[in-house]
Amino acid sequence: MNLRQTQSDEPEVNLTPLIDVVFILLIFFMVSTTFQRESEIRIELPEATADPVEEEREMLEIVIDAEGHYYIGDQQVVNTDIETLKKAISKFQGGDSELPVVIRADRLTPYESVVRAMDATSQLGLVHMSLATSQPESAGE
Repeated sequence: MNLRQTQSDEPEVNLTPLIDVVFILLIFFMVSTTFQRESEIRIELPEATADPVEEEREMLEIVIDAEGHYYIGDQQVVNTDIETLKKAISKFQGGDSELPVVIRADRLTPYESVVRAMDATSQLGLVHMSLATSQPESAGE
């Protein structure tokens, strides 16, 4: 009679080769991935050919000339500072947060001026905003 217990060998799984394969796959995907720089993307902006919208109620119209000067209701804003622009808009707004805003900018207006006007109106809670465009001239007319 054998009273000794036999030791059962439990199988061991060696994870080293698996880790090596995963590491090699990681290196492969890192090397083969291409990164594109967004600053190198060239875009061509579309022309606006939509029909004009009928004006139903009073709206706030911000006009920006080619030099970046702001006009609200036929009066020029003193300077191009965002706080001054916000004061002029709130004076015209009169507390109406549903007042639609139309930004009418010259095509040579600096982009920063348009963004500043959009930022000032959104900070005041005016979210109904649109940009005015002109219809392109047709060659056949």
